[in-house]
Amino acid sequence: MGIKPTYIKALSQELLSKHGDKFTNDFDHNKHAVDEVAVIGSKCVRNRVAGSITRKVNRRKII
Repeated sequence: MGIKPTYIKALSQELLSKHGDKFTNDFDHNKHAVDEVAVIGSKCVRNRVAGSITRKVNRRKII
């Protein structure tokens, strides 16, 4: 989808630092977890945040 806006990156990093144990490498699970821990009005923004979190979790496992 191209370059992610800074607010998506910042929000995903903040959610990972505060609620890191709730997120896995599964996108669908992360969508529901983002709904539980954050109030995001837009479904598109929620999905982009969940996708960013999923990518970060997957990269942490590789490194």
